[in-house]
Amino acid sequence: MNRRKPRVREPVQVYLDRADRSLLEDVAAVMGLSRAEILRRGLRKLARDVQAERQPGASFDQLIGALGDDPSLPGDLAARHDEYLYGDESSGKSGVD
Repeated sequence: MNRRKPRVREPVQVYLDRADRSLLEDVAAVMGLSRAEILRRGLRKLARDVQAERQPGASFDQLIGALGDDPSLPGDLAARHDEYLYGDESSGKSGVD
């Protein structure tokens, strides 16, 4: 039996003017999809287009500072990340003393 993991969904309220509401209704009818699915697909397409215009590596900007400035973080976290994640068994692979 193939059970799909339930997806968490979060309701979002969107205000559309009459022209946009009519456009949404028309596209949904032509494609035979729900209005919500049309909006999800449109959002994903827009995100792909926007992200394609960004410089390579720009997604790393979101990671910078993600851990904050917690003083309990080890100073060598970047160099020894495998050891911190997986323990001593990976330390021989990294070549870091």
